[in-house]
Amino acid sequence: MPSSTSTTVRIVNQKEQSTLSKAQKAFNKLIDKIGKQRNMLAEWQAANSLYRQKYDSKFRPLLLLYNQRRRELVHALDQAYDDKALSKTDRAKISDIICTIAADLIAEHGDETLKPIYNRHSNIDFDAKAEDENKAFKSMMETMLDIDLGDDFDFSSREKVVAKIDEQLKRKVLEEGQTQQADEERPSKRKKSAKVSDKEARLRTEEENVSQSIREVFRKLASALHPDREQDPVEHQRKTILMQKVNVAYGNRDLLQLLELQLEVEQIDQHAINAVSEDRLKRYNKVLAEQSADLQQEIDRIAFSFRARYDFSAGDAVSPAMVMAFFQADMKGIQQNTAALKKDIAACQDIKKLKRLLKAYRPFQESLFEDDLP
Repeated sequence: MPSSTSTTVRIVNQKEQSTLSKAQKAFNKLIDKIGKQRNMLAEWQAANSLYRQKYDSKFRPLLLLYNQRRRELVHALDQAYDDKALSKTDRAKISDIICTIAADLIAEHGDETLKPIYNRHSNIDFDAKAEDENKAFKSMMETMLDIDLGDDFDFSSREKVVAKIDEQLKRKVLEEGQTQQADEERPSKRKKSAKVSDKEARLRTEEENVSQSIREVFRKLASALHPDREQDPVEHQRKTILMQKVNVAYGNRDLLQLLELQLEVEQIDQHAINAVSEDRLKRYNKVLAEQSADLQQEIDRIAFSFRARYDFSAGDAVSPAMVMAFFQADMKGIQQNTAALKKDIAACQDIKKLKRLLKAYRPFQESLFEDDLP
């Protein structure tokens, strides 16, 4: 995206801002909105890439150690379970801890070796429970996102789940666009009234004019930048790069990018932008509104995929600017929890100490040490 101020598309009135027409104000508003959406999309893409890099290089090794400690705790608690000094309440709490930790390690990290231990301490078989939960999750996602995840949906890993949902969301957007286009092109069997026919004719004419407006900008750029007409090697390379940008923008109906390129190559200037007719501006505004909607849809898709992939809760106000702050907090948290789990494992070798810790345990508290974090 051009960054020079000379390629900023905006209608500027030399006298008073208030004298801009309704279409001109709408044009500027859409330009500003798209600019912000472009920045937000770029920020999400950069944040997603950086987070994945940091996650794989720094967080994942800590996660492996953390999960190893959790496995060791499950085995240590399972071995301590039958000690005669433990009460019925103590054993119930041990079973609750074992099932809570083992269920996550099996479901999220594929640790099948823990299934027998889980099943000994649970009133329901793990596979049966997981099947019920997966069906419920699949149904919820299909209803919430209005997509079909199919009968062969793979729940074996979070990444596969997120990838499948992301794939179906993209397919849905594509199919909706194709359906809308087909509906618009399909002639109705019922005889239409003159009023309806006139309206459809006006809409077709309007869409043709909109497409023609984009084509006109494209053709002017193509005529000026076609590299085959350039003999100078350096200029040929420059025009080749610019023409590639033109083709991509035209293929995406990215009117703003095409206008920016016209400014960049000095095919138009501020005076020409200010002088765009009202009818043409209305057509431009229609294209820009569609472009803005597409950008917002892509932003929402990336944000949803990021939250799902890295298990952010619905209550977390995640934004690109906050991503690394969350990462640092997670790094600190997993280091503290790993240290606490090491103490928990040691406590399982001393029944008296274990009983004291179990007394303080509350359901869903994975670490036995409630107030003894480093």
